[in-house]
Amino acid sequence: MTQRTRPLSPHLQVYRLPLTAVISVLHRMTGVLLAAGLVLFVICLAQIPAGSSSFQAMQSFIHQPFISLIIWLMMYALFFHLCHGIRHLFWDIGEGYDKILMNYYLILELFGSIALTGLSFLFVQLGS
Repeated sequence: MTQRTRPLSPHLQVYRLPLTAVISVLHRMTGVLLAAGLVLFVICLAQIPAGSSSFQAMQSFIHQPFISLIIWLMMYALFFHLCHGIRHLFWDIGEGYDKILMNYYLILELFGSIALTGLSFLFVQLGS
């Protein structure tokens, strides 16, 4: 039997995804993180009518440093998802398909989500 040599598709370690593809994957990951965060949010809301002792336990759980970090990561995921959704609205009207504009909006989207998270953090710190 003769063995055929076929071209192999590039491996992920060799092939470099375009930045828009990386952001698309990140958008999907933040959507999953937001879904998991919604479960945590519903559990926290369910503790309110359960009484003051369960509410206090939930409050002490939320104020642990690791859980606070997770909550802030969910906040970033929310703002990133929002900014990326706005970018998709521009695509829906047919704008922003030029490669230079895509990269510009991508950078704007990343900095916008970081800025919104930072502003939220400052707002929370000033309020407490």
